[in-house]
Amino acid sequence: MENFSICVFCGSRSGDSPDYIIQAEALGNLIAHQNWRLVYGAGNSGMMGAVANATQRGQAKTFGVIPHHLVQREVGKTDLDNYIITDNMHERKKLMFTNSDAIVLLPGGPGSLDEFFEVLTWAQLEVHKKPIVVINVENYWDPLFSLIDHTISKGFADSSLKKMFKVTETAKEAVEYLIQINQGPEPLTGTDL
Repeated sequence: MENFSICVFCGSRSGDSPDYIIQAEALGNLIAHQNWRLVYGAGNSGMMGAVANATQRGQAKTFGVIPHHLVQREVGKTDLDNYIITDNMHERKKLMFTNSDAIVLLPGGPGSLDEFFEVLTWAQLEVHKKPIVVINVENYWDPLFSLIDHTISKGFADSSLKKMFKVTETAKEAVEYLIQINQGPEPLTGTDL
């Protein structure tokens, strides 16, 4: 999977469990081991910093996108291979999405949820067929899955919504899944937004 890029959505904070950072670092290490490129929100703190620093230690390419109003707040990581400052969050999400081949969600807060629901909605609307993987570290995302089940049971979403993303417990399982599904003749790509 030459020139494969993984968009990682995750928190700018570290969370309350060391396992969150451990899995973020593991994902960065695995991205580097596969010689993939990391695409992410260009933060230098928390989960974002952990995955980026691990990817860089492994000599893999990094592509960060951050809106100008977050440069100081999230301490923008400027030593990336590509560091893009956008005017707003919408441009940030679009650039992250269009420059990636797959989406991975690690633990995070409202921003990560916003990013996840946007790409999930786009998948539901058949805007893209990029794989979406949710790494459920220590069952962090269980309430999210309950909410999705609730929207389905109340008739606001089709049960096929749950088939539009893969859930793993570890970064290793997420990367193994991405390798497995991309063994076909053509990588999965998205359409223009």
